[in-house]
Amino acid sequence: MRLDKYLKVSRLIKRRTLAKQIADKGRIEVNDRTAKSATEVKVGDQITIHYGDRTVRIKVLALNLIAKKNEAQDLYQRLD
Repeated sequence: MRLDKYLKVSRLIKRRTLAKQIADKGRIEVNDRTAKSATEVKVGDQITIHYGDRTVRIKVLALNLIAKKNEAQDLYQRLD
């Protein structure tokens, strides 16, 4: 699954276009490598998102094309 799609489905970022913009600015890393929006995400990958002064680290637990609001948090585990 594409990184921007995963971030939107998991509700870590509200809109896919915003996820794409953040990734294209080099503020997202997958497995400690700077990632673009089209980077393929797999179960077990670690994603780091730099939001200004804050950094969020997660581990991918599942990939779903659609996730309801209450299911979105089951797609990842926070590592902070």
